[in-house]
Amino acid sequence: MRKNSKKHIVDVAVSLFNMKGYSGTSVRDIAGKANVNVANISYYFQSKHGLLEYCLTSFFENYLSEIENGYSLLGQKEASEVLKVIAKNILYFQTAHLQLTRFVLREVSIDSQVIREIMSTYFMKERYYFKKVLEKGINEKEFKPISINYIIMQLKGLLTMPFLNTYYVTEVLHVLPYEQYFAEKYYLEIESWIDQVLCEKDVHMVV
Repeated sequence: MRKNSKKHIVDVAVSLFNMKGYSGTSVRDIAGKANVNVANISYYFQSKHGLLEYCLTSFFENYLSEIENGYSLLGQKEASEVLKVIAKNILYFQTAHLQLTRFVLREVSIDSQVIREIMSTYFMKERYYFKKVLEKGINEKEFKPISINYIIMQLKGLLTMPFLNTYYVTEVLHVLPYEQYFAEKYYLEIESWIDQVLCEKDVHMVV
Protein backbone atom coordinates (compact mmCIF):
# COMPACT_ATOMS: atom_id res chain seq x y z
CA MET A 1 0.00 0.00 0.00
CA ARG A 2 1.31 3.43 -0.91
CA LYS A 3 2.10 5.42 2.20
CA ASN A 4 0.42 8.55 0.82
CA SER A 5 -2.79 6.73 -0.10
CA LYS A 6 -6.08 8.12 1.16
CA LYS A 7 -6.85 5.00 3.17
CA HIS A 8 -3.49 5.11 4.94
CA ILE A 9 -4.01 8.74 5.92
CA VAL A 10 -7.52 8.00 7.19
CA ASP A 11 -6.32 5.01 9.22
CA VAL A 12 -3.57 7.07 10.84
CA ALA A 13 -5.91 10.00 11.50
CA VAL A 14 -8.52 7.81 13.15
CA SER A 15 -5.87 6.20 15.34
CA LEU A 16 -4.65 9.63 16.47
CA PHE A 17 -8.20 10.95 16.96
CA ASN A 18 -8.87 8.02 19.28
CA MET A 19 -5.68 8.61 21.26
CA LYS A 20 -5.57 12.42 21.40
CA GLY A 21 -9.11 13.47 20.47
CA TYR A 22 -10.11 15.26 17.31
CA SER A 23 -9.40 18.71 18.75
CA GLY A 24 -6.06 17.59 20.16
CA THR A 25 -4.80 16.27 16.83
CA SER A 26 -3.32 18.59 14.21
CA VAL A 27 -2.87 18.06 10.50
CA ARG A 28 0.88 18.07 11.10
CA ASP A 29 0.44 15.28 13.67
CA ILE A 30 -1.38 13.22 11.08
CA ALA A 31 1.14 13.96 8.34
CA GLY A 32 4.06 13.10 10.63
CA LYS A 33 2.59 9.81 11.81
CA ALA A 34 1.51 8.86 8.27
CA ASN A 35 4.91 9.90 6.88
CA VAL A 36 3.33 12.10 4.21
CA ASN A 37 3.42 15.79 3.37
CA VAL A 38 0.70 18.09 4.69
CA ALA A 39 -0.02 18.78 1.01
CA ASN A 40 -1.14 15.16 0.59
CA ILE A 41 -3.80 15.66 3.24
CA SER A 42 -4.88 18.95 1.69
CA TYR A 43 -5.11 17.26 -1.71
CA TYR A 44 -7.46 14.55 -0.48
CA PHE A 45 -9.45 16.37 2.21
CA GLN A 46 -8.72 20.14 1.97
CA SER A 47 -8.58 20.44 5.78
CA LYS A 48 -8.87 18.56 9.05
CA HIS A 49 -12.59 19.30 9.05
CA GLY A 50 -12.81 17.81 5.58
CA LEU A 51 -11.08 14.71 6.89
CA LEU A 52 -13.61 14.53 9.73
CA GLU A 53 -16.52 14.78 7.30
CA TYR A 54 -14.96 12.07 5.12
CA CYS A 55 -14.62 9.72 8.11
CA LEU A 56 -18.21 10.30 9.23
CA THR A 57 -19.66 9.99 5.74
CA SER A 58 -17.65 6.88 4.91
CA PHE A 59 -18.72 5.22 8.15
CA PHE A 60 -22.41 6.01 7.88
CA GLU A 61 -22.73 5.20 4.18
CA ASN A 62 -21.41 1.71 4.88
CA TYR A 63 -23.32 1.43 8.17
CA LEU A 64 -26.61 2.23 6.44
CA SER A 65 -25.78 -0.17 3.64
CA GLU A 66 -25.54 -2.96 6.22
CA ILE A 67 -28.97 -1.99 7.59
CA GLU A 68 -30.48 -1.78 4.11
CA ASN A 69 -29.15 -5.22 3.21
CA GLY A 70 -31.10 -6.66 6.13
CA TYR A 71 -34.17 -4.47 5.59
CA SER A 72 -34.46 -5.70 2.00
CA LEU A 73 -35.53 -9.08 3.42
CA LEU A 74 -38.60 -7.65 5.16
CA GLY A 75 -41.02 -8.97 2.52
CA GLN A 76 -39.48 -12.45 2.66
CA LYS A 77 -38.81 -13.10 6.36
CA GLU A 78 -40.49 -12.50 9.69
CA ALA A 79 -39.74 -9.19 11.39
CA SER A 80 -37.73 -10.85 14.16
CA GLU A 81 -35.48 -12.57 11.64
CA VAL A 82 -34.98 -9.33 9.71
CA LEU A 83 -34.09 -7.49 12.91
CA LYS A 84 -31.57 -10.20 13.76
CA VAL A 85 -29.97 -9.94 10.33
CA ILE A 86 -29.72 -6.14 10.67
CA ALA A 87 -28.23 -6.43 14.17
CA LYS A 88 -25.73 -9.04 12.99
CA ASN A 89 -24.73 -6.94 9.98
CA ILE A 90 -24.15 -3.88 12.18
CA LEU A 91 -22.23 -5.84 14.79
CA TYR A 92 -19.90 -7.50 12.30
CA PHE A 93 -19.35 -4.22 10.44
CA GLN A 94 -18.40 -2.41 13.64
CA THR A 95 -16.13 -5.23 14.77
CA ALA A 96 -14.32 -5.11 11.42
CA HIS A 97 -13.89 -1.32 11.71
CA LEU A 98 -13.28 -0.99 15.44
CA GLN A 99 -11.14 2.17 15.47
CA LEU A 100 -13.38 4.09 13.08
CA THR A 101 -16.51 2.95 14.93
CA ARG A 102 -15.09 4.04 18.27
CA PHE A 103 -14.14 7.45 16.93
CA VAL A 104 -17.47 8.05 15.17
CA LEU A 105 -19.54 7.01 18.19
CA ARG A 106 -17.60 9.42 20.38
CA GLU A 107 -17.99 12.26 17.90
CA VAL A 108 -21.76 11.87 17.51
CA SER A 109 -22.14 12.37 21.27
CA ILE A 110 -20.86 15.96 20.83
CA ASP A 111 -23.22 18.69 19.68
CA SER A 112 -21.90 20.35 16.52
CA GLN A 113 -23.15 21.45 13.12
CA VAL A 114 -21.75 18.44 11.31
CA ILE A 115 -23.32 16.07 13.85
CA ARG A 116 -26.69 17.80 13.49
CA GLU A 117 -26.43 17.13 9.77
CA ILE A 118 -25.64 13.49 10.49
CA MET A 119 -28.69 13.31 12.77
CA SER A 120 -30.99 14.76 10.12
CA THR A 121 -29.83 12.37 7.41
CA TYR A 122 -28.26 9.07 8.42
CA PHE A 123 -29.84 8.66 11.84
CA MET A 124 -33.29 9.52 10.54
CA LYS A 125 -32.86 6.84 7.85
CA GLU A 126 -31.71 4.38 10.49
CA ARG A 127 -34.78 5.15 12.62
CA TYR A 128 -37.03 4.70 9.58
CA TYR A 129 -35.73 1.19 8.91
CA PHE A 130 -35.90 0.09 12.54
CA LYS A 131 -39.40 1.56 12.90
CA LYS A 132 -40.72 -0.24 9.80
CA VAL A 133 -39.38 -3.60 10.98
CA LEU A 134 -40.80 -3.14 14.48
CA GLU A 135 -44.17 -1.94 13.17
CA LYS A 136 -44.47 -5.00 10.94
CA GLY A 137 -43.73 -7.27 13.88
CA ILE A 138 -46.35 -5.54 16.01
CA ASN A 139 -49.00 -5.48 13.28
CA GLU A 140 -48.53 -9.16 12.53
CA LYS A 141 -48.67 -10.06 16.26
CA GLU A 142 -45.12 -11.36 16.16
CA PHE A 143 -43.92 -8.69 18.59
CA LYS A 144 -45.69 -7.57 21.73
CA PRO A 145 -47.21 -4.07 21.70
CA ILE A 146 -43.98 -2.25 22.49
CA SER A 147 -42.73 1.30 22.73
CA ILE A 148 -40.81 1.53 19.47
CA ASN A 149 -38.59 4.45 20.45
CA TYR A 150 -37.54 2.76 23.70
CA ILE A 151 -36.82 -0.51 21.93
CA ILE A 152 -34.66 1.32 19.38
CA MET A 153 -32.73 2.94 22.25
CA GLN A 154 -32.16 -0.42 23.90
CA LEU A 155 -31.06 -2.09 20.68
CA LYS A 156 -28.68 0.74 19.81
CA GLY A 157 -27.30 0.59 23.35
CA LEU A 158 -26.52 -3.09 22.92
CA LEU A 159 -24.89 -2.49 19.55
CA THR A 160 -22.79 0.53 20.55
CA MET A 161 -21.65 -0.12 24.14
CA PRO A 162 -18.68 -2.43 23.38
CA PHE A 163 -17.33 0.01 20.77
CA LEU A 164 -18.00 3.27 22.59
CA ASN A 165 -16.44 1.91 25.81
CA THR A 166 -13.64 -0.16 24.32
CA TYR A 167 -11.18 0.52 27.14
CA TYR A 168 -13.67 -0.60 29.79
CA VAL A 169 -14.61 -3.70 27.79
CA THR A 170 -11.00 -4.77 27.26
CA GLU A 171 -9.43 -3.76 30.59
CA VAL A 172 -12.28 -4.46 33.03
CA LEU A 173 -14.30 -7.19 31.34
CA HIS A 174 -11.33 -8.66 29.44
CA VAL A 175 -13.38 -8.95 26.26
CA LEU A 176 -11.76 -8.17 22.91
CA PRO A 177 -14.33 -6.51 20.61
CA TYR A 178 -12.06 -6.64 17.56
CA GLU A 179 -12.03 -10.44 17.47
CA GLN A 180 -14.32 -12.59 15.33
CA TYR A 181 -15.06 -14.69 18.41
CA PHE A 182 -16.48 -11.64 20.17
CA ALA A 183 -18.85 -10.86 17.29
CA GLU A 184 -20.07 -14.45 17.16
CA LYS A 185 -20.57 -14.71 20.92
CA TYR A 186 -22.11 -11.27 21.41
CA TYR A 187 -24.50 -11.71 18.48
CA LEU A 188 -26.03 -14.72 20.27
CA GLU A 189 -26.72 -12.46 23.26
CA ILE A 190 -28.43 -9.87 21.06
CA GLU A 191 -30.42 -12.60 19.33
CA SER A 192 -31.56 -13.86 22.73
CA TRP A 193 -32.54 -10.31 23.73
CA ILE A 194 -34.71 -9.97 20.61
CA ASP A 195 -36.43 -13.29 21.30
CA GLN A 196 -37.08 -12.60 24.97
CA VAL A 197 -37.85 -8.89 25.03
CA LEU A 198 -39.73 -8.47 21.76
CA CYS A 199 -41.24 -11.89 21.11
CA GLU A 200 -41.92 -13.53 24.45
CA LYS A 201 -45.65 -13.26 25.18
CA ASP A 202 -45.53 -13.11 28.95
CA VAL A 203 -43.13 -10.16 29.15
CA HIS A 204 -45.13 -6.97 29.66
CA MET A 205 -43.92 -3.67 28.30
CA VAL A 206 -45.65 -0.31 28.47
CA VAL A 207 -46.66 1.14 25.10
